[in-house]
Amino acid sequence: KKVILFSQFSSMLHLLEKEARERNLNPLLLDGETKNRQELVDRFQNDPDAPLFLMSLKAGGVGLNLTRADFVLLYDPWWNRAQEMQAIARAHRIGRQETVFCKRYIMEGTIEEKIIELQEKKSALIEALFEEEESARGVSLDELVELLT
Repeated sequence: KKVILFSQFSSMLHLLEKEARERNLNPLLLDGETKNRQELVDRFQNDPDAPLFLMSLKAGGVGLNLTRADFVLLYDPWWNRAQEMQAIARAHRIGRQETVFCKRYIMEGTIEEKIIELQEKKSALIEALFEEEESARGVSLDELVELLT
């Protein structure tokens, strides 16, 4: 199986790389400093001995096709959900028939946990605004202001 692990912090990727090397996992690492992006992508895609790709969310979010990944892990959340989804989409490409499992890790009691809760609450409010049912008319002015702030 092949795994892509995204983090928004290069320093975390380097810590994870060190740990993976100690466990003989032969990780690949792509962050903002990486010069040979395509070489790493090709290796991940074609080399059975390269099962783990550690990747910066920003560096790996655009222009990469990683259709060999079986698992996509988000080690820490990104503030912009669209960028997260774009990064995850690297493994969901035309021609891919196998299931790709995606998992997001959130530590309890952190600011990231609160941000995720706020994102979910705002998403629910947006969905309620566009529903055609009577219940959608129950969105209060305070909720609408909260959605826009």
